[in-house]
Amino acid sequence: MELVLVRHAQPQWVLDGLNVVDPPLTALGHRQAAALGPALADETFDEILVSPLQRARQTAAPLLEALQRREQVDPWLEEIRDPKWHGTPSQRAAEAYAELKARPSIAHWDGLPGGESMREFVARMRLGAEKFLGDRGVERVDGDLPVWRIAEPGRRIALVAHAGTNSVTICHLLGMQPTPWEWDRMVLGHASISRLEAIPLGDGYTFSLTALSDVEHLDRADRTR
Repeated sequence: MELVLVRHAQPQWVLDGLNVVDPPLTALGHRQAAALGPALADETFDEILVSPLQRARQTAAPLLEALQRREQVDPWLEEIRDPKWHGTPSQRAAEAYAELKARPSIAHWDGLPGGESMREFVARMRLGAEKFLGDRGVERVDGDLPVWRIAEPGRRIALVAHAGTNSVTICHLLGMQPTPWEWDRMVLGHASISRLEAIPLGDGYTFSLTALSDVEHLDRADRTR
């Protein structure tokens, strides 16, 4: 089984000095997204699932067109929910992120005031990942090690989502203890491709990270994160 995790392309977080919640892609972001079609056009997927947020759906559109597939939105892939600061000065978000970064490590679990906490997000994502996998016959073997039973080991699934969702999913499948800074230990570029492949063991499978944040399909000048 292989999971191909695509991060969305560059979004327009700020417009005319104001914060944008659920932003569309920038012009560069659309160029990055267009490069994903040729990069993955020769691959076959049993499913391609897309986050409900606009930046992921716009990123997925060229890929879906190249593969002649219909959009399939899956709500569990939604990124961490930001505070309701749409239309407020961009300085507000910059100050909030600076304050978060300056906190003691344990306090990072609380997240941004007014938004979804890091603890809630990681719990939501891990629960969503378990249900997503369980619905497809992939279940954790009892025990402390990250070993899985896989009903259909030949399946290939692409997820077009976010830095946070993809990072938490990767760490979960690798059996890594969660932290409130998954974004920083799994650094994923815009429109990047990461891959997890199930490797057989004697009593099941373990997931192997075979590629992280591959951006070779992008021109060097177009690589952002």
